[in-house]
Amino acid sequence: MGTRSIKQVTVVGTGVIGNGWAARFLSQGYDVIATDPAPGAEERMRLSVQRAWPALEKMGLAAGASKDRLRFEPDLAKAVAVADLIQENAPEREELKRRLLAEIDRHAKPDAIIASSTSGLMPSTLQADCIRPERVIVAHPFNPVYLIPLVEVVGGEKTAPEVVAVAEQFYQSIQMKPLVVSAEIEGHVADRLMEAIWREALHIVNDGIATTEEVDAAIIYGPGLRWALMGPFLTLHLAGGEQGMRHMLEQFGPALKLPWTKLEAPELTEDLRNQVIAGCERQTAGHSIAGLEVRRDSFLIELQRLLEKYWPGANLNGNI
Repeated sequence: MGTRSIKQVTVVGTGVIGNGWAARFLSQGYDVIATDPAPGAEERMRLSVQRAWPALEKMGLAAGASKDRLRFEPDLAKAVAVADLIQENAPEREELKRRLLAEIDRHAKPDAIIASSTSGLMPSTLQADCIRPERVIVAHPFNPVYLIPLVEVVGGEKTAPEVVAVAEQFYQSIQMKPLVVSAEIEGHVADRLMEAIWREALHIVNDGIATTEEVDAAIIYGPGLRWALMGPFLTLHLAGGEQGMRHMLEQFGPALKLPWTKLEAPELTEDLRNQVIAGCERQTAGHSIAGLEVRRDSFLIELQRLLEKYWPGANLNGNI
């Protein structure tokens, strides 16, 4: 099994993530079959791909890439039967995903790879009911999938190592940055980091320290600028001066014992919910979600080009 054997992909579930996958696969010159039992799913998917296409054209389409290579098949068994790789994107409910993946496993070709986009569930849990658990992995992307290159690839207890290797090569071939996570854990890597910041942000709003807009500004104009290039470890390595992280840990290591942060999330009371919702609506007043998505996509395209210019390791064709 090699990267070249993946010629036909099927997307199961056409929400925001599934539609993002479809757009990326299409932009890379693949034929895509999509399936979803929800009424109106095909129309919403085609509209989503249409909206994403201008950004993908800016990024650069692969030879033969076309929106016309998308086919919708309402019958799940038929949709997965011819696929070399199936990307599952059902709602984040363990029972639902396990049942769906087992059904996909029954109808898919024996050598097809089955990848779940789950953001939190572990592959060992998801593959438990499958006849061929060795070909089931997690391939967790980030929104918008058609532009953000990171995909966390995780194998379960029964996943064959060669399946992980082929998946890594495949995602690399469609201009993604696969991060192979060596040990499975709930939430994988990136979501656990984002969750820690999100919990602290909720405490700051809940305690009346800052508004949602002020919290966002604290990230956008501060650490977010550096994290886009270096991540938290290299950012702090440079903060340590000539001695780097060695000096940084000597100087600020003791502060880790101070109770600055609250890692447990606050109670999501009606008042906190209202504060967060009102704050976000105030921040985006006068702007449609569609308009904000266009601005976000243009920014992400320019930012990735800056990454390639200033940080060679961020070249989209390279390894993490």
